Amino acid sequence: MTDNYDDIIHLPHPTSKRHPRMPLLDRAAQFAPFAALNGHGAAIRETARRTDSRVELTESSRSEMDQLLQQILSREGEHPTLSLVYFRPDERKAGGSYQVKSGTIKLIDRIQQQFVFTDGTVIPFAEVIGI
Repeated sequence: MTDNYDDIIHLPHPTSKRHPRMPLLDRAAQFAPFAALNGHGAAIRETARRTDSRVELTESSRSEMDQLLQQILSREGEHPTLSLVYFRPDERKAGGSYQVKSGTIKLIDRIQQQFVFTDGTVIPFAEVIGI
C-alpha cells in the first residue's frame, strides 16, 4: 500500500523557517461548520413561526362594536384614552397576531376609518375586535 511512498514515508515533517506553525486551536477552526445554504436557517425559522387566524365577529358582537365606536366618535374632541384589541396582519405570511394598544387618541379619522394615537400608532376600525 505504501510502495509508492517508501522513499519519503520516514522523512521528518517539513517545517518552514519563515512561517511559524499554526496553533492547533486555529487549525481546528478551519474545519468549523459553515452555512452551506445562505438564509436556509432563517427560512426554516420563518416557516415554523406561528400566526393566528383572523376571528370573524358575530352579528351581535359587530353591533356592540358599532355602538361603542359611535360613543367614541361622539367624544372625539376630548381625546379619550382607550384600550383596543385589534388584529395585526403578518407582513410575511398568512394570518397575524392579536395586539392590545392602550393610549390617548389623537385623531379619529372618519375618512380613512382609523384611530390615530398620540404616539403615532394607526389602527383601522375594521381590525378592532374589542374596546
